[in-house]
Amino acid sequence: MSKIYDVIIIGAGPAGLSAGLYAGRSHLSTLIIEKAREGGQIVNTAEIANYPGSLDEESGPSLIERMKNQAKHFGAETVYDTVSEVELQGDVKTIKCLTNTYQAKTVILANGAYPTPIGCPGEREFTGRGVSYCATCDGAFFEDFEVYVVGGGDSAVEEALFLTKFARKVTVIHRRDELRACKSIQEKAFANPKIAFLWDSVVKELSGEELLDTMVVENVKTGERTVVKADPEDGMFGVFVFIGFRPQTALYEGKVKMQDNYIVTDENMNTSIPGVFAAGDIRFKSLRQVVTAAADGAIAATQVEKYLEAQSCSVI
Repeated sequence: MSKIYDVIIIGAGPAGLSAGLYAGRSHLSTLIIEKAREGGQIVNTAEIANYPGSLDEESGPSLIERMKNQAKHFGAETVYDTVSEVELQGDVKTIKCLTNTYQAKTVILANGAYPTPIGCPGEREFTGRGVSYCATCDGAFFEDFEVYVVGGGDSAVEEALFLTKFARKVTVIHRRDELRACKSIQEKAFANPKIAFLWDSVVKELSGEELLDTMVVENVKTGERTVVKADPEDGMFGVFVFIGFRPQTALYEGKVKMQDNYIVTDENMNTSIPGVFAAGDIRFKSLRQVVTAAADGAIAATQVEKYLEAQSCSVI
């Protein structure tokens, strides 16, 4: 713990890697802490078409690989560890992890968000045994099976389209009578013969023996419940959940200003604590996309440099 970095970045998604790139390029001693693998949510995306300058057939993993290499090229260090506690007040911030403790003059919070669960009985028990939150990761396991997609936004419908590459039938379960996804995505879904829709419905229970083979669906308007059973020849089906995300802000509760569990910043990514910045999906804002996360990271790192310069001048 003897080294005090100029900046520690918590999280290596697009926001964190962008911040690492900009901080490293500014010759700031930079440490990125990531608990699992780089990329965050985007590594689960099979195709990226709306990131400026992305390559043809760009995927989440391919984009993240280039971002990671850029940050490393400019000197950003990365450690894989889980943050357990943070001390953000004062001139030196302390980040305690499971295997080590790190210190820095500034911190950028870029933990991102995680999928919102349905919250019904059986969901946790059958996660990995029929329930998934990542079509890219698990779609191939359902080759020629029936699958269900819960949700009606852009992500849900895009993943339903992706799953048609594997499943023989994809049914979208949505609690409303129309999708929330943008019109261009809706048109593709409605035109796909493999996709069906179960409107005004929510999943109330998931069950089975070793694998998921039974689901109870409730109509939100009539209250009628329907039991969905797997085809006997299949013995199971898949349920992919895409109903939103929750910011990973539990570590910062009571430490920084929040709104609806998201961290509040100004336009320069400053939080309510001097020297602490936030970037990406963890931040309270109107649009959460790869391009906005990368922009947040760039702004945060630039402001870190300005903050450190100001601190240096005040000492003199």
